Amino acid sequence: MKPTRFLNSLTLLLAGNARALNPIPLSPQTPHNASDALLRSFVSFSIELWSFPDFAGNLSAPNTFSYDLLRNIGEIRGDNPIIRIGGNTMDFTIFDPNQREALKGNYTLNITRDYPFSISMGPSFFESYQTWDNFSFIHGFNLESNDTKGYHTLVETVPLMCKALKGNRLAYWQIGNEPDLFKTFFDRRPAWWDEEQFAREWLSKTRLIKELVRNSCPEVIENGKYMFYAPAFAAGPGNTLNISKAFDGGLAEDDNIAFIDMHNYISGSTVPGVTLANTLMNHTSTVHSVNKHLNQSAHLSYLGIPYILGEANSLYGQGASGLSNSFGAALWGVDFNLYCAATGIRRVHMHQGTNYRYASWQPVQRANVTKGTKAPYYGNIAVANVLGDISRNNTRISNIDLASDHETAYAVYVDGKLARIALLQLSQYNYTSNTTNQPATRPNSTFIFQVPQDSGVKKIFVQRLMANGSDAISGITFDGYSYNYELDEGKPVLQNNITRGESILVGEDGLFDIDLPWSSGAVLHIN
Repeated sequence: MKPTRFLNSLTLLLAGNARALNPIPLSPQTPHNASDALLRSFVSFSIELWSFPDFAGNLSAPNTFSYDLLRNIGEIRGDNPIIRIGGNTMDFTIFDPNQREALKGNYTLNITRDYPFSISMGPSFFESYQTWDNFSFIHGFNLESNDTKGYHTLVETVPLMCKALKGNRLAYWQIGNEPDLFKTFFDRRPAWWDEEQFAREWLSKTRLIKELVRNSCPEVIENGKYMFYAPAFAAGPGNTLNISKAFDGGLAEDDNIAFIDMHNYISGSTVPGVTLANTLMNHTSTVHSVNKHLNQSAHLSYLGIPYILGEANSLYGQGASGLSNSFGAALWGVDFNLYCAATGIRRVHMHQGTNYRYASWQPVQRANVTKGTKAPYYGNIAVANVLGDISRNNTRISNIDLASDHETAYAVYVDGKLARIALLQLSQYNYTSNTTNQPATRPNSTFIFQVPQDSGVKKIFVQRLMANGSDAISGITFDGYSYNYELDEGKPVLQNNITRGESILVGEDGLFDIDLPWSSGAVLHIN
């Protein structure tokens, strides 16, 4: 045996002995550090405006693959995800009432090939909002354009949105994507444009929209549904506006902000030193990223407005191949979403786009990207299973601190009682690698838990999130099911070669244990 592999084996043995002496205690009732009751649609999505016709299709050719994938999550959770349509391209889009195409764009290839920087929108764009039954949407309006074209875009598209999102299709409103970067990128605002100037502009345009709504769909105002996600700050590199100062500047004076909306990415796709093991599959990295929002939400708690992440994913810049599209990124997504839920982030919208490396699925066939389900989607499915049917129960979640970079656990309580445990082993195991730093065979970690002897818990049922390794981009399953497009267009298909239906007996002393291979996860259901 090579020395490095011997040391790895010894480390695993010592860790296992330590756990045997110190099992992880589980509270049978909701502990004091648990979250508030989770909101419906905690697991939600954001879709780049430029990509939305690809994801949803139109009335003559709806994208049923996307619909099936989203409905899978809705069926597990008891309600469908809320879909936000926005991203950078919402502020690059001008309306053309005479355009036949939904969208047309001009690319600036020396900056990015992922989306155009100049986009025209035709009336047919709004057909895409009508292809998915029983889903509600947030349409992102253009804040950046201050000229006559920008004004007419608002005036002409609000009535179309009212028509497309009538009934229960309207969730909330939004105008502007990451305005805290307007001065940093492409000089879209002058140097003197500060938080108060932003707040005044935002209020002016939302008041204009309200008058347009009053004329086109007054029932929205009458039913109390003229409410916004705001301010949609990036809160990352290049940020030039402070959220606290924006609210001090009067942003909330019209009392029409339903959720404080901020964005989050762990790091960037081209940032030096970003790796799967140390950036994504690292619980401490995730904690540091989310905790900055906890500090902000604490400072803003006096407003009494819930704090959410209206756009989030792994690496800004649309992700990186080999990192954001891997099974390791799916595991990161589980840890990230559950840590957000456990610490008071009230909803997370995972951002999507055509050809985006971090996307949960590719909605259409492209020259270099195959239509299909991608690794991060399995993380979305796992999170939905961990949280369960929020629509019918009081569901709360707590972080079980294992004091580890690569092992995490969460406990879910339903109506006050322990219902599920989420468990992640984030140590990197690349099945395509044969380096001396990696064990010859895939290691397991043993987790030993203890419930009180009088808890009545007798058996644990297990669902596993599995792939061949952290670098896998295919062959991924949750509880033995694949959601691949080529099997049944995204609907769950049971795989015969995957073990499922696993159960664990709880000892009379309240102890039970489970082995997790490196780079895998499990959901434990308490019976």
